[in-house]
Amino acid sequence: MDRFFSQILRDSPDAVLIADRHGLIRFWNSGAERMFGYSTAEAQGCSLDLIIPPNLRSRHGQGYSRVMETGETNYLTSLLASPGVHKDGSRLSLEFSIVLLRDEQGAMAGCAAILRDVTERWRKEKELKQRLAACESKS
Repeated sequence: MDRFFSQILRDSPDAVLIADRHGLIRFWNSGAERMFGYSTAEAQGCSLDLIIPPNLRSRHGQGYSRVMETGETNYLTSLLASPGVHKDGSRLSLEFSIVLLRDEQGAMAGCAAILRDVTERWRKEKELKQRLAACESKS
């Protein structure tokens, strides 16, 4: 069974990553490589800032530190949405879920995230909303 779990994590088309309590990337799967453009070798050991837009890094860092200190978050049962950034600098629209990771004593050890790129869907929804607004303004 462990072999299957490893295969799912490694080969999932969704990005799966694990960061330690300091926000350093410790696991980066092939889905993350495709989504963000960084190889596993490039990403492992780097800060999560690697995929967070510059204008959101400070806020994310503060929130991440707070969760690692308290072990509490309101985001465990909901699908989250946030922008991300690709290696080439382009922006991504992401949906993701998180799992808090604890060591054998129950202390915070880090966080795992499963991310999906929804950029194309977001663009289409934005375009439809703009068309609808244009139609409503004509009436």
